[in-house]
Amino acid sequence: MNRNDLRRADINLLVVFETLMHERNVTRVGEKLFLCQGTISSSLGRLRLMFNDPLFIRTGRVMEPTARAEEIHARLAPALDGIAVALSCAQAFDPLTSCEEFHIGLSDDVEYALLPGLMKHLRFEAPNITLVVRRVDHRQLPQLLTSGEISVGTSFVQDLPASAHCKRLRPMQPMVLRAGSSAKPLTLDDFCKRPHVVVSSMGSVTDDVDHALSLVGRQRKVVLAVPQFSALPALLADSDMLAIVPDYVAEAMVRLDGITAEYAPMKLPTPDLSMAWRGATHNDPRETWLRACFHRYFGQQQASSVALAVA
Repeated sequence: MNRNDLRRADINLLVVFETLMHERNVTRVGEKLFLCQGTISSSLGRLRLMFNDPLFIRTGRVMEPTARAEEIHARLAPALDGIAVALSCAQAFDPLTSCEEFHIGLSDDVEYALLPGLMKHLRFEAPNITLVVRRVDHRQLPQLLTSGEISVGTSFVQDLPASAHCKRLRPMQPMVLRAGSSAKPLTLDDFCKRPHVVVSSMGSVTDDVDHALSLVGRQRKVVLAVPQFSALPALLADSDMLAIVPDYVAEAMVRLDGITAEYAPMKLPTPDLSMAWRGATHNDPRETWLRACFHRYFGQQQASSVALAVA
């Protein structure tokens, strides 16, 4: 096909195709694109004629892509990215009047502790935009960026796609949470004897804390693993359990009655909270503005603020 043949192509059909590749369900595609199921089914029929291939085979409620569809998507996704960026560059972006919808990925700790502050500022800076948040961790972030389901995400970052960009936001200083108040800090013996709660999206009961303890010949007892940070205040209340959380989570939780935070009685790793984004949106003025907001509101506070709050 030469470029003159592009006149026969309907970009709306290509958007439906890409959304089907992500959602694998006609109903969800209709909901996402605000189109009725009949329109999606008609579009799929036209796509099958265009590419001379079934493209998707129904398996129960799931539409499984054919090998040909996978091949088309691998070539089409970058092209649609380029079109979207070209169109956005042709339009001036004003946060105050924009009605853009941004799809972002946030780790659970960021969603719990830092998203409320970001939204408070965005309501003044860009009152008409919409944020659609996906929960991510360092395992999910690369895939969601590659697929285009999110344009930017924050988490502990590793193994990013080659085309992605990354910027450090702040260190994740670990703090110990416990119920009640005490002028006496925890000793290492206390820390190891008391039961622990860990937050793990994958259900793991060991993490970097256990590795650090093993290096000094010590260990702790984990009695509970939960998938999200919001459960911790109720779990810690009126108990002797401890939890290790990033400093910004601790700062949010010490505002609640009965929860105190302090530094651990040993040296623990301080990984970076980072922001990663798709290379295809690197120069998009809308995304550039959003990343600046992330950097400004997710990276501005430091662990010292927690120390002052709980001193």
